[in-house]
Amino acid sequence: MNALTVKELYTLEETIAKDLFDKVTYPWEVLPNIGSFIKELGNTLSSDEYEKRGEDVWIAKSAKVAPTACINGPAIIGKEAEVRHCAFIRGNAIVGEGAVVGNSTELKNVVLFNKVQVPHYNYVGDSVLGYKSHMGAGSITSNVKSDKKLVVVKTSEGNIETGMKKFGAMLGDEVEVGCGSVLNPGTVVGSHSNIYPLSSVRGFVPANSIYKNKSEVVEKY
Repeated sequence: MNALTVKELYTLEETIAKDLFDKVTYPWEVLPNIGSFIKELGNTLSSDEYEKRGEDVWIAKSAKVAPTACINGPAIIGKEAEVRHCAFIRGNAIVGEGAVVGNSTELKNVVLFNKVQVPHYNYVGDSVLGYKSHMGAGSITSNVKSDKKLVVVKTSEGNIETGMKKFGAMLGDEVEVGCGSVLNPGTVVGSHSNIYPLSSVRGFVPANSIYKNKSEVVEKY
């Protein structure tokens, strides 16, 4: 299961939340701790670079935040990030440096690494998105199973019990998700992989792959 570890999926130097991942093996293990981590980290941020706005919300002075955006704490909006018109950040959210949170995009309990783009009508909940990953217009994470059972990550080497009821998607560095796709609970996509538009993804997609459908996942050349 090494391919699903933090070490294989992410460049930790590309997030202000590097220390959050220090003592975990799999990235979803950080999900219960995002809120408390933000509160602790936020109080250490330089007042020269970050402004505290409201309760447990820290926004970099170089970030661009539309006046119509709604940001609930705990939250950190990184340097040079852009939070666009009517974005809704519900809390427990870290938006990395240079990241884009677009029109009507909703975030909840997430870590977006630097330069992540969720720019058009996306829902991202209980998820970790790696450096420069991008979700196409209308693509979403589905973070609760319809039967409300605990989420299992399914792989070709066996299943991993997460013990979590809410678990969206773990996207490695530079993953491209096509427009209109649904990342079902327990989805893990390895770095530099592409998901075709209108896909319904479940389980593990290896790094450097092209996901066309569940029976056709090919290696990139």
